[in-house]
Amino acid sequence: MAGDSETHLTDRGENINIIRQPFLIGVSGGTASGKSSVCEKIMELLGQNKIDHHQRQVAILSQDSFYKVLTPEQKAKALKGQFNFDHPDAFDNELIMQTLRQILQGKTVQIPVYDFVTHSRKEEFVTVYPADVVLFEGILMFYSQEIRDLFQMKLFVDTDPDTRLSRRVLRDISERGRELEQVLAQYITFVKPAFEEFCLPTKKYADVIIPRGADNLVAINLIVQHIQDILNGGLSKRHNGCMNGHSTPRQRRTSESSSRPH
Repeated sequence: MAGDSETHLTDRGENINIIRQPFLIGVSGGTASGKSSVCEKIMELLGQNKIDHHQRQVAILSQDSFYKVLTPEQKAKALKGQFNFDHPDAFDNELIMQTLRQILQGKTVQIPVYDFVTHSRKEEFVTVYPADVVLFEGILMFYSQEIRDLFQMKLFVDTDPDTRLSRRVLRDISERGRELEQVLAQYITFVKPAFEEFCLPTKKYADVIIPRGADNLVAINLIVQHIQDILNGGLSKRHNGCMNGHSTPRQRRTSESSSRPH
């Protein structure tokens, strides 16, 4: 979403590419806890949502984009609300790791788009450009140690279970065309047990716990200030490096188009 992360150094006639690694922030929490809302609020307070996708310094990714492609049998179960989308095995962790490695290398990445109505990946992709800070949110972002260890900051959005259930019911009915009975049955059978077994135990890995999600402006403002310090520090270093002849400011890409990830 931001521009090209490579800077160029000329020394004795040799061109050297220097890759600046982005600051990765993992955002976890139960279903409908407000993870996406927290990320969007951070973007809003940083003023990033008003900036062109090519120029943004902060990008958001969602674990929901990385659900595995289902077999015909699994899809049939999913359409009946009988497939466990909250289990670690439901996610394509290999693709997540590959994507994160590419992001750390300063590359532009293509993110899958998942259709929650048909339970399948769409043909199109979302383009995410290199950024200074990357927020990656999902219910099981901290479950895999291999993925967890890549985050330099880990946030856990802690919201009351009744609030999360009511949000999930409203979302699944209005946005995903589900019946109330199916939503409640899936919640009791899969969502709640999976949260208690797989998601809640990862709360201990969080550096910051955010009660009440996006309503907790005190916590979010503190995080925003920390991110702002990172962005300002990066800009300061680039400016000083340029003045001292060590590097030149990175160039933003303007030739590719993108849309926001879900």
